[in-house]
Amino acid sequence: MELQIVLAILGAAGVASAFLFAAKGLLDQIPDVIRSWRRVVDEARSSHSDHGPGPEGQRPPSAGIDGPQ
Repeated sequence: MELQIVLAILGAAGVASAFLFAAKGLLDQIPDVIRSWRRVVDEARSSHSDHGPGPEGQRPPSAGIDGPQ
């Protein structure tokens, strides 16, 4: 009976160790994912703003820097 308790404790410790190792691996990847996402968003914004004037020479609306037009 004592041997089963020891084996259960060692098994639980092994499972916990494997879980923590996997969680650490996932958490280490989060900064890279965030950087990649920001690059995608920046590229999408820059390629969207690189287009020339819209139909009939209209400019996209400004953020209020130029004043009313």
